Amino acid sequence: MRLKCSGLSVTFSSPAGQVAALRNVTFEIGAGEFVTIVGPSGCGKTTLLRTLAGLIAYQEGTVERIPSQPGGDTLIPLVFQEHSLFPWMTVLENAVFGLRMRGCGKEAREAQALGLLRRFGFAGREQAYPRELSLGMKQRVAVIRCFLSDAAVMLMDEPFAAVDYQTRLGLHRELLELYEQNSASVVYVTHDIEEAILLSNRILVLSAQPGTVVAEFRVAFPRPRETAITLEEDFLVLKRRIWAKLDRNLEAPAGLAEGRRA
Repeated sequence: MRLKCSGLSVTFSSPAGQVAALRNVTFEIGAGEFVTIVGPSGCGKTTLLRTLAGLIAYQEGTVERIPSQPGGDTLIPLVFQEHSLFPWMTVLENAVFGLRMRGCGKEAREAQALGLLRRFGFAGREQAYPRELSLGMKQRVAVIRCFLSDAAVMLMDEPFAAVDYQTRLGLHRELLELYEQNSASVVYVTHDIEEAILLSNRILVLSAQPGTVVAEFRVAFPRPRETAITLEEDFLVLKRRIWAKLDRNLEAPAGLAEGRRA
């Protein structure tokens, strides 16, 4: 499935008046792409993901979900930064939730999930509850659930931001293993430029609020990308280019800023 945004604008009402969160956002996600969105805090990255997922209404523009085949599925699940799991469900029940919602029978959905859970460290813990898991383990289950949903496009909002660096590197490897075995596209939000380069085929940079796409960078490094690549000169050059574009867009464009003050 392809995902296409054209001229997307989102405005919220607040006690102080109308607040423009996104303005004229235009981009396309191709089938099987891993695209990461970076931008300054408050630029609308999470709002954009929630809009793509259908959780937030937009006032202008279009969001098109174009299935690979006529009548194909257009489901788009979203993994949040934390608190993604249902606390009253076990690890296994959480993992198979997407399959259950799609009408997959109990035996079939558990058969799909058990092998994946064991492979990623949950052997013997399938019946544990979220309160018994570390934050990293909770996010691992949330990502597994997302891939088990068999969606063509998956949205991830800083799913590993709250875990320590070493845990995050392991989760990156697991995420990419799942991605490379699946034909789905991933749209991933992060504040971390290194993370964006390690994971992505393309990186989109948003401006300060109201967020709009101000740059696109293609990442040509071959996979798998080991952590050592972050010290190589080509990696550092790309990181500096992305940072320079972010640095120039920490403030909203003058015309938009004046519009908000008016």
